[in-house]
Amino acid sequence: MLSYFRRYFTQHMNALRIASWGSPAMPQQGPVVVYSNHPAWWDAAVYILAADRFLPAYESYAPIDAAMLQQYGVFSRIGAFGVDLDTPRGAAAFLKASKDILSSHRRALWITAQGRFSDVRERPLGLRPGVARLVELAPDCTIVPLAVEYAFWAERGAEAFIAFGPPMQGRDLVGQPRTARLERLESTLAETLDRLSADVESRDPDRFRIVLEGRSGIGGIYDGWRRVAAALTGRRFDPSHEGHRP
Repeated sequence: MLSYFRRYFTQHMNALRIASWGSPAMPQQGPVVVYSNHPAWWDAAVYILAADRFLPAYESYAPIDAAMLQQYGVFSRIGAFGVDLDTPRGAAAFLKASKDILSSHRRALWITAQGRFSDVRERPLGLRPGVARLVELAPDCTIVPLAVEYAFWAERGAEAFIAFGPPMQGRDLVGQPRTARLERLESTLAETLDRLSADVESRDPDRFRIVLEGRSGIGGIYDGWRRVAAALTGRRFDPSHEGHRP
């Protein structure tokens, strides 16, 4: 399935970029919780690609809205499990499944902690309280914020941007009241998002490293003519927007 999502991403997006400062500092051992904002449908694909690149030694899992999982059943084959966070029973099922997942030191749980699609500029983030409960289930876990954003730069396809924030140890958080714990998780993610947004706004590719690159250019007849023109003038054909400049 990973090869499928790589192909799908490169066909529809221009690049997945990680901020130069945003690589994750992962633990040597212990389960991992990655929690993020939830700006778009593409988050699921970004999770899959990021898990393969940055947590390759871990089995990765992610909760997904139960109704959505019925529509995209393929995700159940790659670690997604359905939850209904709008009911007490659904919240209890989420915590039960999370406890089982985090019982292994080589598992990672990826959570869109807002529980709904939200603009990256929305403040407060409004994280669901369940994310603050996870350290009670696995105090030996490392919990890491992940900022996700999308934007159009120079190419036809959009750019996906990510940045991991500073990791926190479950044992350091579990002694705090749940309200204070949730506030810390939210403020840490918001700070990571703000820093990432500043880099995205700069439109400076040197502030990022490419994790996965898609197809540049427009394609079709237009790029075909450009390719012929480049060959006739002895130039190397570059399909990107920058390559179109004389």
